[in-house]
Amino acid sequence: MQAIYKRELRAYFTTPIGYVTVAIFLAVSGFFFSLTTLQSQTTDVSSYFTYSLFVLVIVAALLTMRLFAEEKKLRTEQLLLTAPISITSMVAAKFFAAETVLLGMLVLSTFNLIPLYLFAAPYTAQIVGNYIALFLVGSAFIAIGVFMSSLTENQLAAAVATIGALLFLLIMGFANQYIDLYVFRYLINWLSVYSRYQNFTYGIFDYNALLYYLSVCFVFLYLTVRVYERRRWA
Repeated sequence: MQAIYKRELRAYFTTPIGYVTVAIFLAVSGFFFSLTTLQSQTTDVSSYFTYSLFVLVIVAALLTMRLFAEEKKLRTEQLLLTAPISITSMVAAKFFAAETVLLGMLVLSTFNLIPLYLFAAPYTAQIVGNYIALFLVGSAFIAIGVFMSSLTENQLAAAVATIGALLFLLIMGFANQYIDLYVFRYLINWLSVYSRYQNFTYGIFDYNALLYYLSVCFVFLYLTVRVYERRRWA
């Protein structure tokens, strides 16, 4: 597992994809922070982190599109399937490699907050809560992206499918207010990524949301394992 983890982590920075993904995230998040916080002259960062959710959609797609699709295209997945390592460990190694890059990007983005602390007194609990939530949401997004990548050998198709699925999960939370039928409103609210994210924006740690995001990770990583177990024995 450790060997695959190191290989995948190294692959992000021996090809342009890692640098491009980090650059996109930092540039766009910096732009949104300037637009929603600095130019508005406010210490409320909730809008900044809400916009960051949509940036994570692109980031998750870029980080995961090659993880399995490239293995199929290069015909190297057979080496993984015959390696002395379990499918679960292989999937986990790729997932944690993408997670490491995500965590690094979030840490780097904290430099955006320096002017806020130099010239104002922001609510630190809100900022910490939002960063924890961003990491949890990003983890769930990466798990979904890993599953999408396992279904195709086309990296572009994997990225498009991931973006489509993640945007659906985000947008249905915003669209919920326009639905009159209570049953559908309750169901959509329960499935929505955004509705569970909101408590963190107020600096409240939501254990139900934590369980939800971890469950999403588990379900999609489990589905990925099942895809490859079927291929191993096919």
